[in-house]
Amino acid sequence: MDLNTLWFILITVLFTGFFILEGFDYGVGMTLPFLDTEEDRLMAIRSIAPVWDGNEVWMITAGGALFAAFPHAYATMFSAFYLALFLMLFALILRGAGLELRGKDNNRLWRHGFDWAIAIGSALPALLWGVAVTNLLAGIAIDDHMIYQGTFWDLLRPYTLFGGLTFLLVFLFHGIAFLRLRIADERMTSSLLDGQRIIGILAAFVFVICGVMTLHDTDMTASVPAVIALVLAAVTFLLSCLFSAVHACGKSFFMSTCAIALTTIAFFLALFPRIMVSTLGADLSLTIYNASSTPYTLQIMTVAAGILVPIVLCYQAWSYYIFRKRVTREDIA
Repeated sequence: MDLNTLWFILITVLFTGFFILEGFDYGVGMTLPFLDTEEDRLMAIRSIAPVWDGNEVWMITAGGALFAAFPHAYATMFSAFYLALFLMLFALILRGAGLELRGKDNNRLWRHGFDWAIAIGSALPALLWGVAVTNLLAGIAIDDHMIYQGTFWDLLRPYTLFGGLTFLLVFLFHGIAFLRLRIADERMTSSLLDGQRIIGILAAFVFVICGVMTLHDTDMTASVPAVIALVLAAVTFLLSCLFSAVHACGKSFFMSTCAIALTTIAFFLALFPRIMVSTLGADLSLTIYNASSTPYTLQIMTVAAGILVPIVLCYQAWSYYIFRKRVTREDIA
């Protein structure tokens, strides 16, 4: 295995971790305006309060790894998705401000307004990540100078919009599964179950349809491992919905985690060795070789990653262990 492939695998792992961890963060945030009482909303926020900002670090680390290992792909991606990334940044700022400022005033309108800020700041990135990921595999207009030749509206095709909707609903389901696992309150978890059943049916439907569209609108079928991973992702998500219906909260969350991981892996397997697919010609696609840094840079970054990534993983695992206790109404009081 060469260093180019190793860094592609590392970026895959980072994005997989990001979608799993930030996925339930986004899902919890989207539920806030629809929870029954102020206590319910406080418990929901308490469930992610110790970890939400740490989860976002996975996105920063993945972006940094992409910049360090494949700077040409980083430049093309950020110019092609410039407006989408600007909207995502705005949404993340809105969400962060909502989580930090919501409790600064007891005024009902103040808190209700920030509930919607958190919900919008969670839903918009989920939608945009789905659009971005499906665009990477479906392909965009990249010329022989690695420059995007389209517009923002060219990114919004039926398939990619459906991909965005799939990410949004799956993350919402994942977030509700997390809440049911983390909240120790029978009334609230019973209420969440009713909502999760509806979201689960919608999410399962769009998940399967999006998978069929992926096989039809992209070249994923050229990679047998990618197809297997995508099929397994659909199966595990359906199992998550079934476990949710029989009140097996832990198994439901585990299966939705597996579904998100397998979906991410499927897309990266289908991309490999490409990073961005060009619709203007197969030879114009950005790969782990024509978009990479110099071998010396990859060597230095590999040493740095080998030292720092395990430390970060251990620290985050420790933080989850410290805050493992389920949230109760007594905690809010």
